[in-house]
Amino acid sequence: MRKSKFVFVGVSTGGSSIMKIFPRWAALLGLHAEIVGCDLPLRSPKATYRRSLRQLRDNSSVVGALVTAHKIDLLAAGRDLFDELDPQASLSDELSCIAKRGGRLLGYAKDPLSSVLALDGFVPRGHWIGGKRDVLCLGAGGAAAAISVGMAQRAGGHPRRFILADILPERLESMRRIHSKLDTGIQFEYHLSQNAGGNDALLAGLPAGSLVINATGMGKDMPGSPLSTDALFPRSALVWELNYRGRRDFMRHAQAQAEARDLSVEDGWNYFLHGWAEAIAEVFQLNFDEESFAQLRQAAAASR
Repeated sequence: MRKSKFVFVGVSTGGSSIMKIFPRWAALLGLHAEIVGCDLPLRSPKATYRRSLRQLRDNSSVVGALVTAHKIDLLAAGRDLFDELDPQASLSDELSCIAKRGGRLLGYAKDPLSSVLALDGFVPRGHWIGGKRDVLCLGAGGAAAAISVGMAQRAGGHPRRFILADILPERLESMRRIHSKLDTGIQFEYHLSQNAGGNDALLAGLPAGSLVINATGMGKDMPGSPLSTDALFPRSALVWELNYRGRRDFMRHAQAQAEARDLSVEDGWNYFLHGWAEAIAEVFQLNFDEESFAQLRQAAAASR
């Protein structure tokens, strides 16, 4: 019996740990499926994205896909090819999961949920109560959209400000449109920042206990860090490096200051696992509770 194909749309999928993890998860979950990588350059032409979507749609052995790095651009290029989008994909204008059911192509934004699940794993309970701490998100792509939407929709307190910085004005404008649809007390700010110096200045303006996120892809998809080597993190800050592999210069920078500045530094491993678990659950119509996710995490540990 031929295995069904679960497609991974990314930039350099061969280096991802999921290529080793998925077979273990498939065996654990009883899935007769294999993972297939689809590598596309960042900000590919519209025609490339549309061709990839059509190939995915028209290949009867493909059951669905997970999308990284191209979440906004892929949907913008091929929105009309989808028969249905879930409310989060429509709201955030990005998608991280594609499923095929009854000949229909369905798009989902699972990252708002998976980002909240990951944040709950390292942000102390009640951290945002009082509204005196901020979030600085370096990068305004699909991950930034998901995290900001997830935090805005989550009950139990929220940051005072959610500050976004990006090198592309169209990314920031897209964030404005998304956030205008939200009913939230978070104050959103948008900064066009073309270099590390601009990001350093935003970092310097944060109060103690703020959350600083590297959502640029720098350190994995491209070399370097969005901050200069002179940047100083706020005291007692939470530092979230969304990359779980690569040089991760941003995370190394934070770790070097962790003891002196009382920083809590988290990488993207749990976010990565939650994102894949939620996509697999949607495509294969499964349900994961805390216990079943813990089993998946244990099965993935060897590839950490």
